[in-house]
Amino acid sequence: MSLNRAINPSKLFVRAKGAYLYDVDGKEYIDYHAGFAPYLFGHGDPEVDEAVIEAIRSGASLIGAGTMPWEAEISELLVESVPGIEQLQLTSTGSEAVGYALRLARAHTGRDVVVVMQGGYNGCFDYVSYNLMDPASFVEPHKPGEEYPLSVTTAGVPKVIDEVVRAIEYNDLEAAERALAKGDVAAIILEPILQNIGIVKPLPGYLEGLRALCDKYGTVLIFDEVKTGFRHALGGYQSLCGVTPDLCTFGKAVANGYPMGVIGGKREIMKLCSDPSPEKRVAVAGTYNGHPVNVAAAKACLTRLKTRETEVYGELERLGARLETGLKQVFETRNYATSIVRQGSAFAVYFMDHAPVNWRDIALNHDAQRDIAFRRALIEEGVFQFPVITKQGSISLAHTDADIDRTIELAEKVVSTLT
Repeated sequence: MSLNRAINPSKLFVRAKGAYLYDVDGKEYIDYHAGFAPYLFGHGDPEVDEAVIEAIRSGASLIGAGTMPWEAEISELLVESVPGIEQLQLTSTGSEAVGYALRLARAHTGRDVVVVMQGGYNGCFDYVSYNLMDPASFVEPHKPGEEYPLSVTTAGVPKVIDEVVRAIEYNDLEAAERALAKGDVAAIILEPILQNIGIVKPLPGYLEGLRALCDKYGTVLIFDEVKTGFRHALGGYQSLCGVTPDLCTFGKAVANGYPMGVIGGKREIMKLCSDPSPEKRVAVAGTYNGHPVNVAAAKACLTRLKTRETEVYGELERLGARLETGLKQVFETRNYATSIVRQGSAFAVYFMDHAPVNWRDIALNHDAQRDIAFRRALIEEGVFQFPVITKQGSISLAHTDADIDRTIELAEKVVSTLT
């Protein structure tokens, strides 16, 4: 198992359906964790699961030789839906997609350096295992426009990788330009909304500025849309912000809980996967890439989003707005500052007096102890959000007005006990 799933208070969940989790004692919880956010339609969605069952009954299997028809079908859907995808490769996870994106960027540019964001998460591989959520003592001395000292997030990363990684602050264009101006950066990678730490939105002009800088310095711009993709729009967040990256990665909501990732982008970069020259060819491989079960789930998701786009995202926005309004009313009379930030169906409660602009802002101003107390108390009342500070809440189409209203009611009960 992944140890990042460990929680306090400890719970043993045994099943899930729709908007609910059930523990070993049979207690029901309204679920806003959503397995780290892939469940756009809710757990065990009938349409998605039926598509999977039909794929199994049809005789589709893991062939491992040639291209399968279902791979072509999902590829066409993805190219039609996402502005930044001209060609693509399927993977089994978002982490794999990020790994291949970085490899492609290096091959395309002939450079080695990767720039990552303080507080961002781009998967588990060595080149992005830096500066995840460093403590206030680490980030406080930082000045705008500067790079951060590297802070590795896991044991086992070779020290030599430090030479090809730089970490900067999100929403800091000056720092990005200083890093890119050195001329050795293959790629800058970021979540277009920094959703690893809740909902931290780009300041006006920030993403456009990154696009211009990458064009100026010949750097590949990678949007990690593993969390933002398909949760906020059929075309990913890139379709909402109007900034098209060179490469983009997807996962989570693409298959509503089934394991699938996508790496896609400009044809001139993606074509390196099949370059006739062995010296230029970028290897993308994986036994389970394009597995018919996962592709069937993704096809069901994307087809539903494409045919009912206005209905789906309209309902998610309505539910999100209902919860945001209710939570604001719960907190507005309290004697401590609270900011609720939302993007469609994803939300975060910050115990600070403004919406954060980056991780340093959160580390220095967010009341982490109150955040944890709030989350743990809600869990005991039957509302499950992951009990780690700033982790986003995710609403699904399976949630009802009654679920939202019950959540607000329990939040009111809980905050009356917070000191």
